Formats: sequence, C-alpha cells, structure tokens
Amino acid sequence: MLYSFAVHIRRQTKGTSAMGKITAICISEKRGTAKHPADSAVFTAGHGIEGDAHAGNWHRQVSMLSYEDIEEFNRMGGGVADGDFGENLVVSGLELSELAPGSRLVSGTVVLEVTQRGKECHNDCEIKKRVGRCIMPENGIFARVLHGGTVRKGDKISIE
Repeated sequence: MLYSFAVHIRRQTKGTSAMGKITAICISEKRGTAKHPADSAVFTAGHGIEGDAHAGNWHRQVSMLSYEDIEEFNRMGGGVADGDFGENLVVSGLELSELAPGSRLVSGTVVLEVTQRGKECHNDCEIKKRVGRCIMPENGIFARVLHGGTVRKGDKISIE
C-alpha cells in the first residue's frame, strides 16, 4: 500500500518544478570577505546582485548553498552563519549541488542559470583554517542572472 502511494505521488508531481525557499540573502562590498545578510536584493540581468563585489559580466555572478548542507556542516562543529562561505543565496528544500550547468532557477521574475558546480577553495579560506574543511567546493553552485528583479528572504524558488 505504501509503495503504491509513493508511486502515485511521483506520477502526480512528474513534470512539475521542485520548490524551495530562500532562507538567506547575503552580499559583500569587497571580495574575499564574509557576506552579510540582507532582507532583499536587486538582481540585474547579465550583472548579478546590485552592491555585491562578485557582480559583473562573468559566469559566477551569484553563489548558492543549500540550507541543509550548512546545517549539516554546523552539526559537525562548523559554527558558521549565513554568508560565511561567501554565498549570496541560502536555499532550503532543493538539492542545489546536484544541478547541472544550464539548469535554471526561478524566484518571482528573477531567472538564474547554473554555470558551475563547486569551486576550488583558496588556501587562505577562513572557514578551512578554522574548521579544517569548507563545503563550497563540493556543495556550492554558481549562476548568472538571465532576468532581473527583486528577491526577498522567504521567497519561493523553483527549478525550471
């Protein structure tokens, strides 16, 4: 009975977007520093987040980590807060690290295209120094902004 219910649910949701929630938005004015939380951010197509040091005409305009990955890291003694990994968006309910380049995420009018999974952790990473490990290389994703708009903490985000 349980198996047939699970199959029924999968069939009902097949072809629909996975839905998550933005739990934090973080920006920094200078590269190489931890980002600080903000209630909202303006995303500009082809540029990134207004006021963020990583905005510009390149493939890593927006960085993202999953809330669940950060929580697991903290359960292992990480002691990090939103923005400490340099991430712009913290998203719950989506397996971000499994998204392939070319995947699209939508929140309101904002459309992001995944351009890269993970990145090499630089040698002077504060978290790696403090904890001995950083999750951005394995779990982080990067995107460029295809369509702009404003995103607020608590907004829904889906995989297109």
